[in-house]
Amino acid sequence: MIDSVLADVEVASGRMPADMALRGGRILDVFTGALIPGDLAVRAGRIVGLGGEYHGLVERDLDNRIVVPGLIDTHVHIESSLQGPGGFVGLTLPRGTTTVIADPHEIANVRGMAGIRWILEASEGLPQSIFLMLPSCVPATRFEDSGAELTASDLEALINHPRVLGLGEVMDYPMVAAGGRVVMEKIAMTRLVSKRIDGHCPGMNGSDLAAYAVAGIETDHECTGIGEMSEKLRMGMRILIREGTAARNIAALIGGIGGGAERRCAFCTDDKLPGDILTEGHIDFNVREAIRHGLEPVKAVRMATLNGAEAFGLEDRGALCPNRRADMLVLKGELEDFSVDMVYQGGRLVAEGGKLTLDLPQSDNRSVQDTMRISKLNSRGLELKLQSKRARVISLAGGSLITGNLVLEVAVDEGGLFVAASDLLKLAVVERHKASGRIGLGILKGYGLSGGAIASSIAHDSHNLICVGDDDAAMLAALHALEESGGGISLAVTGGRILDVLPLPLGGLMSDEEGGVIAGKLSRLTDLAHGKLGVRAELDPFMPLSFLSLPVIPNLKLTANGLFDVQAFDFTSINP
Repeated sequence: MIDSVLADVEVASGRMPADMALRGGRILDVFTGALIPGDLAVRAGRIVGLGGEYHGLVERDLDNRIVVPGLIDTHVHIESSLQGPGGFVGLTLPRGTTTVIADPHEIANVRGMAGIRWILEASEGLPQSIFLMLPSCVPATRFEDSGAELTASDLEALINHPRVLGLGEVMDYPMVAAGGRVVMEKIAMTRLVSKRIDGHCPGMNGSDLAAYAVAGIETDHECTGIGEMSEKLRMGMRILIREGTAARNIAALIGGIGGGAERRCAFCTDDKLPGDILTEGHIDFNVREAIRHGLEPVKAVRMATLNGAEAFGLEDRGALCPNRRADMLVLKGELEDFSVDMVYQGGRLVAEGGKLTLDLPQSDNRSVQDTMRISKLNSRGLELKLQSKRARVISLAGGSLITGNLVLEVAVDEGGLFVAASDLLKLAVVERHKASGRIGLGILKGYGLSGGAIASSIAHDSHNLICVGDDDAAMLAALHALEESGGGISLAVTGGRILDVLPLPLGGLMSDEEGGVIAGKLSRLTDLAHGKLGVRAELDPFMPLSFLSLPVIPNLKLTANGLFDVQAFDFTSINP
């Protein structure tokens, strides 16, 4: 130990060359906001000196370019990139994300503890620090059918893993406020080892929010307005401002970053599709968006680096100073443009010019394949019988995961069966883990589809099959296509002809193909969904659909067991 410390001192003092020196740059000090001219010295993957003049065994002249800390995504589901950890790294690392805090509750809802272990194994040794928060809600609520059920004793087996930071988003927030024993056992297990607890409490306020916070839950990424964000900040919580594919909250929240609020906020993506990562970016996009909406560039960078590191106790990163990891980005231009050129992870150049500079190891995916267990499907299972022409309807709005709970006049045939008409479509959720035969049916407004159906095995969080359409034959064909492909996304036209399928054989959630390939296939399906099936042009056809079965985000959702009123936190009848 003493030899290592002495070597650090020798390099920092300039008496010994560093392993690597970035020379002639401007180094962003996220503590003060200053740009420090000079060199930056790295030894054994850590920063040992900055400013002034340093030399190294390897040197790079920066020609006055800006160096900032590596970016941190404080809450993400890797599975939502439609790839495993290796593919996710290939998408996000060249854009400057050197650390992610992932909640693998998607694959855990399909494969349980085996899914979590797969994520840990598949992310080991990758040139991006991937930490996990153990999924707290598998299933998300007691009302769902998932592929596994994880108790506190199950999670305890991994809570002390060095890359496990704590307990993932506690989505069953009503049970926390009510003091429910099952969820409190998981919280107590985590607090006992002094690890973090992530939150998920959309719209929660007052005494319920106080109860949620006092339980030890420290963060929330579900804020959609400044008032909600301010109350949660007053409760001592940290706010993870989300900008993903379906939920985009920066524009609504960035105006609330004033006074000391900025130091209690960080960035996350939560769920972002590969095409959006390739075209927009990842956390680097969040930084640019925050700046575009009026936040000072230094504050935006601080939220993407230091704040996230502090929120999760990662004291070895998030800033460029002695004893921190040499996770560093060299920008192409000025801070306000925030365009990443070079990416260093632990002092090693891992990406440059938007491309990786090294090959990624392949993972063994056998433990997350062959996950489709569906009872035989037929058209009778899709018949939706109504007692009258008035029905409870899920209403979809663009740019938000929150859905409306409406009662509308709908079309029925002579036998009282719902008939899709205009923008009122049939929605089905089919249990796919235990071949139970359960199918939940509902009505959806605001999606815009016409002349067919779309089905997906990505249906948060239990990941049963979800299908929307205006023709039962097309819905049935789309569902059968998913069964045959091992999961994925499928499109069919009236009468049952398949338009296209994107297979996702890893848990029905992910592919082992390269990110650009998946993005290209998904783009083709998106064009078909908009062009052939008429899905509203302003909607991503697949991400909003995947959240219509998540019964922890208001207001009305559909599970395999029926319609769920999130505000009442119980099932409700389609017949009002």
